[in-house]
Amino acid sequence: MVVETSQSFAGQDFDHRLVLWAMRLVGNPRISIRLWNGDEFPVTSDSPVACMEFRDRGAVLALIRSPSLGFGGCYSKGRIEVHGDFLAFANEITAAVTRKHNSGYYGPKLRSLLYALRPNTTVRSKHNVHHHYDLGNDFYKLWLDKRMVYTCAYFDTAEATLAEAQVAKMDHVCRKLKLQPGMKVIDAGCGWGALAMHMAEKYGVDVIAYNNSSEQVAYAREEATERRLDRKVTFVEDDYRTINQRCDAFVSIGMLEHVGLANYKLLGALINRCLKPSGLGLIHSIGRSFPNKTDAWIVKHIFPGGHVPSLGEMMTVFEPYRFSIIDVENLRPHYARTCAAWLQNFESVAGDIEKTYGKPFVRMWRLYLAGSSAGFQSGTLQLYQVLFTPYGNNKVPWTREYQYLENAGGN
Repeated sequence: MVVETSQSFAGQDFDHRLVLWAMRLVGNPRISIRLWNGDEFPVTSDSPVACMEFRDRGAVLALIRSPSLGFGGCYSKGRIEVHGDFLAFANEITAAVTRKHNSGYYGPKLRSLLYALRPNTTVRSKHNVHHHYDLGNDFYKLWLDKRMVYTCAYFDTAEATLAEAQVAKMDHVCRKLKLQPGMKVIDAGCGWGALAMHMAEKYGVDVIAYNNSSEQVAYAREEATERRLDRKVTFVEDDYRTINQRCDAFVSIGMLEHVGLANYKLLGALINRCLKPSGLGLIHSIGRSFPNKTDAWIVKHIFPGGHVPSLGEMMTVFEPYRFSIIDVENLRPHYARTCAAWLQNFESVAGDIEKTYGKPFVRMWRLYLAGSSAGFQSGTLQLYQVLFTPYGNNKVPWTREYQYLENAGGN
C-alpha cells in the first residue's frame, strides 16, 4: 500500500513537472492548470486569468511537440478545455509567447524566405479561397455586420459600433484615394463587394472588382442588382492575375495575405501596368513587425497558402517598379477590437453554427477569432495601409488633413 502511494505521488510529480516545462515553452502565462485527474495548480505566482484543463496526458505531449498545432488540434477536439474568459486567456497566452520570442530576427527572416519556394498558383489560390470563403454566405451573415465586411474596421470614435466602424473604414480608404465621380477603380480581392458598392454609391466612381470566390461573387452581384449599382460595379469571378484594365485608382483590402510572398513582384507588375501615371493605389494588409512564418495551425486549418508579411516584405510589391510611398498607417488596435466584436457576435450564435457545422468547427473558429484579436492586441500582428502612386507623380496631397475631413472627396 505504501509502495502504491509513493508511485502515485511520483507520477503526480512527473505530470506537474511535465506541464510546467510545457508552459515554459510558451512563456509562463498567468494561468492555472487542471489535469485529467482533477489536480489544479498555477503556472506563476500571479493571479491566473483563466484555467486550462488537459483532459489526458497525450494533450500535454501534443502541446510540447508543436505548441500551435498541438493546442489548436486538442482544443478543437475537446481534449483541452479553457475555463473562464476565452479572449482573456488568448490575450495572456499570446502576450507570453510574444515576450518569450520577440528577441529573434535573422532566424525568422531566413525561415520566411522559404515561402519564395512555395508560390500560390492560380489553381492553388482558387482552392485556398474555397477552403475559407466558400463555407457559405449564411455562415458569415450570422456574425458579420449587415454589409458583410470581413476586414479591419476603423473606429473613428470610441462609441462606434462595428457596423459604423466598417463604414468609417471604407470612407477612410476612399478619402485616401481621393475618389471623384467618373473615376475608374480596380478593386482586387473584393470580398462580398461592400467597398466596391460603397465607392460607386457614395463617390460616383466606376468599379471593376475581382474575386475568385464563387460564393462571394454571386452574393455581390445580387446585392449590386438590388441596389441598382450593377451599371457602376462589375464583379468578375477570376484571379487577380488576369486584371488588365487601366484605372485611376487601385485598391486591395485584405488580399495580400493570400497572394504569397513569391507573387508580390508579379502583383507589383500588374499594378504598374494598370494604374495611370497620376493614379493612387492603396493596399491594406495584415502584417508583422519583422519577417516570420505564418502560424502553422492557421495555415493548416484556416488560411492555407497564407503569408503575413513584414512591412519590408510588402515593399517587394512597390520597389521593383519605383512606386512612391505616400503614406503608411498602422491600424493594429482597430483590428484587435474588430476581431473581439466578431468573436462576441460569433458566440451569440454559436449554438446555431454548431447544429450545421458541429462542435469542433465552432471551437476552431472561436480559437481563430480570439487568437486573431490577441495577436493584434499583443503586437504580434499589425494592420498596414500603404498608400502609393507611380514614380514621378507630383499631384499628391501635401498633408494628411484631407484624410480626416468629414465627407472629403464624396458627393
